[in-house]
Amino acid sequence: MLKTKTVTENLPKVIELGQRFDHTTPVLSSRQRGWNGIVVEQYQHLSNSFEVEFPAPSDHWLVLPLGQPVLVTQKSDDRLHESIIQRGDTILVPAGQPKYWCRREGICCAVHMHLKPEMIRQTAEASEMDTKRTGLVDCSGKQDLQLHQIAMLLLAELESGGMMGQLYVESLTQVLAIHLLRHYSTVTQTITSENRSLNHIQLQQTIDYIHTYLNRDLSLAELASVINISPTYFASLFKQAMGISPHQYVIQQRVEQAKVMLKRTNLTIADIALQVGFSNQSHLTRHFKRFTGMTPKQIR
Repeated sequence: MLKTKTVTENLPKVIELGQRFDHTTPVLSSRQRGWNGIVVEQYQHLSNSFEVEFPAPSDHWLVLPLGQPVLVTQKSDDRLHESIIQRGDTILVPAGQPKYWCRREGICCAVHMHLKPEMIRQTAEASEMDTKRTGLVDCSGKQDLQLHQIAMLLLAELESGGMMGQLYVESLTQVLAIHLLRHYSTVTQTITSENRSLNHIQLQQTIDYIHTYLNRDLSLAELASVINISPTYFASLFKQAMGISPHQYVIQQRVEQAKVMLKRTNLTIADIALQVGFSNQSHLTRHFKRFTGMTPKQIR
């Protein structure tokens, strides 16, 4: 008996999409970092031209040009459209939609982001949106500087070696998902904050957990699981209650703990950095100075 493949088995994987561009590999990729729900890659395409038709991708696929303007031909509704794609533009290929590309001439540097559809669905559910009406729409050439800023923050995190950890990446991914729902979904309404809040017990449980496991690479999912709510909903309610994001609160508490240890122990600054959850001494110093205006050496 012949085995019938499912639709998802036929969809191209993340690495296949990028490598079909000029048969190149990315100069930077988060695939080995284990980021949750998102892959970020940077490509530098050097050949004069290419033509390729992709099957429908399994993930939402964003291409954000970083280089000089290039002439690109794309197919939509069986018709070809030519356009100049430049820095600041957005190309969005929703999951499940095929795409035809033809680029003429020019070096094309771009950031590619592949977002799991469940990230959009979870964000929509947390905002109590109708998930049946939150599909993303095909987009090409729309200027979106805010989206580029999110991409640049993710790219900077990728280049830095991931010192900020999973919590920072997940926070940016949530911001990305909300932005896409606001501006690229079939729902035109703006996502608004719900009139709800964490109660005192939930907030205290979360804070206690952060202090207990301050040295760990905490994630939004882990913190949200403490009080059994979704990561997106948790991030919004935590910021509403504390005035800062979970990521910023964790960094702030690590700095405060380091300050205490600098005054009360003889441990080296490098050892203190590791014990409070920073990846190294320079990581501690950078955030310590940002929050206190002084370096750890000046405190000691």
